[in-house]
Amino acid sequence: MKEIFNLFNKTFLAIALLVLTTTAYAYEEPEYKIVFESDQFEVRFYEERLVVQTKYANQNGGFRKLFNYISGSNKDSEEISMTIPVTQSNSGEGMVMQFYLPSKFDKSNAPLPDDGSLEISSIDAGHYAAITFSGRSTEKNFNKYSGILRKELERDNVLIIGPAIKATYNGPFTLPRFRRNESMFLVDWK
Repeated sequence: MKEIFNLFNKTFLAIALLVLTTTAYAYEEPEYKIVFESDQFEVRFYEERLVVQTKYANQNGGFRKLFNYISGSNKDSEEISMTIPVTQSNSGEGMVMQFYLPSKFDKSNAPLPDDGSLEISSIDAGHYAAITFSGRSTEKNFNKYSGILRKELERDNVLIIGPAIKATYNGPFTLPRFRRNESMFLVDWK
């Protein structure tokens, strides 16, 4: 009986982990083309993308405003599907958090925000170097991997032309070892 109970617990745990770790894959992610790959990082080409963004002093406050927008707090009262990743960067004028809008939207049909601190913006097409890491998306981890990526890019004579970007792909209930996070830089890729 004890063996059956242990087998049940292991099976339940395996199913629970599968559900927790695959939930991120149900969300739309901006398409990209990998143009270079090394052991440490890859360079991707992204087409122009549409985001809703806000400047923030408190990370949770920025997330809440963006989440309210996709939950229907917009001029059309339209609920918008969550996408991944959620990105954060220092614009030089403060921290900016962005949610990518689903690909069905463009500037002409994206619902306007009710909240004046939110804006719809497009990110120009470009090349981004990215390094992926698991664990929590803390500033310490982000800075560690941004530093590794910066050193690799400098070693390969790749010019960084934008601030470090933190990309988070999983929700807070995903076990840290199964999370996908990235540090990214806009680069001049020829």
